[in-house]
Amino acid sequence: MTITKVSPGSQTKFLRPRLWFEKIMASIVLANYILVIFDLSYIPLRDFLIQERITWSIKIGTFEREITLLPIPSRLSQLITQYDIIKGIEPYRDTDQYLRRVEDLNEAVNQLISQQAFTDSNLTETKETQQNIDEILVDLRQRSVEMVEQNPFQIANKTGTLERIKNKMRRHVFDNPESSAKDSFRKFWSAKNFQQNGWRNELDFFDQEIAPLIATNYFRPVGESGEPFDNFGLIDTPFFLLFLTEFLARTWFISRRHAGVSWFDATLWRWYDIFLLIPIFRFLRIIPLTIRLDQAKLIDFKAIKKQASQGFVAGIAQDITEVVIIQVVDQVQVTINNGTIREVLIKQNTTQYIDINDVNETSELVKLMANLIINKVIPEIRTEAEEFLRYNVDKALTQTPAYQGLENVPGVKAMQSQLTERLVSQLYQGLSVGLQGLLIEDPDFDRLLEKLVEKFSKSLGSELQAEHSIEQIESLLNDLLEEIKINYIQNLSQENIENILEQTRALRQEKPLTQYK
Repeated sequence: MTITKVSPGSQTKFLRPRLWFEKIMASIVLANYILVIFDLSYIPLRDFLIQERITWSIKIGTFEREITLLPIPSRLSQLITQYDIIKGIEPYRDTDQYLRRVEDLNEAVNQLISQQAFTDSNLTETKETQQNIDEILVDLRQRSVEMVEQNPFQIANKTGTLERIKNKMRRHVFDNPESSAKDSFRKFWSAKNFQQNGWRNELDFFDQEIAPLIATNYFRPVGESGEPFDNFGLIDTPFFLLFLTEFLARTWFISRRHAGVSWFDATLWRWYDIFLLIPIFRFLRIIPLTIRLDQAKLIDFKAIKKQASQGFVAGIAQDITEVVIIQVVDQVQVTINNGTIREVLIKQNTTQYIDINDVNETSELVKLMANLIINKVIPEIRTEAEEFLRYNVDKALTQTPAYQGLENVPGVKAMQSQLTERLVSQLYQGLSVGLQGLLIEDPDFDRLLEKLVEKFSKSLGSELQAEHSIEQIESLLNDLLEEIKINYIQNLSQENIENILEQTRALRQEKPLTQYK
């Protein structure tokens, strides 16, 4: 299909406003993609936000340690976790009541400490507070055992979090990761434990190490589709409406601006924008995002595309080189083994040659090359040729015994120089005249040349048709091709492809080549 622009001269006029529009839309797509990535990563990152720190857990055999990499401010954590509403996250009832009972215990302990600090406090109130603490401890022991047995973390796919809670409690109470988790909780939530180790120390341990892990548990209602509720569509819908309106307007404008392009063709023209309209696999919006950022000139992806293409070439160049060359060599070997050389040599003497223009191309080529060499090349190299002849003549004379005996005689060297110059001049002049004679139109010369070429080719073909010659030639050619595959193709495949790519880049940039390191 041929596409013809309706108004090619109108591009320059609207280039700047269109570029600003592209930048604005690319920025909106970028903002939408940031929200998409945040939504996709919120659930995995929520644990760090609840614990208000980014941690790295290491477990090798019985060795286990948790390293805090970065603390998160409480206000920032509380602000971000408001996103629970969008994801449909609700506090899990059992674990939430568990933490509330721990808060009740904290308040009761603080009240007891305040009452004990004043000697004139009411003894009845103190007993009531102590009784309340004992009741809370009994309730917490019971809830802890139920938590270990029923695993309320399983619904949120956080069974691993419960295991971390049990391991921390085992180490804190018994200093043994193999002890019973139930016994650890029972002992921890006992008045004796708090009296021995201090109310504040034990409650601080729970608030810092255990409570944040329990708080990460949550409940998400499941819809009729079987998937958890997710209200991200409320945020994404305005973007969807904007992208849909822009997509329809763009495709309509393209179909109107280019002759022969239907609205459907324009839709295919902007195929990458379709990912902005699909409510699933939202991470694929990176495709239209990168294209739009490049089109809006906010980011230059030319270097990335060039490097990616060169990396792809470097990855497959070696394999392609080996496959292609080995295939060519194998095909030549098959041709030899099939007796093609024999057939060519046999047909050379048995098949009548067909001449289509009454011209002997071989002799004409010889004449053409001779004409170029004699008229163009030889005059250009006269000085160098004479120096070459002079050197060889001098060398031949100095090596003769007769000249060596007369070398010290006065005048012999001067005579030798004159003799050399005259001999060189005569040799070059004779050669030039002789070659010039070859260019003279001479029917007898042409006939003899054609006869010589024909006789030479027939004699060579006849000798090559001998059985031992053919077999020897085929064997040698096969061996030669095998050696080429073993030696040269292997070396070629080991050629540093990066050096070749570097040379290609240097040629494109028109700058001196630098060896790739």
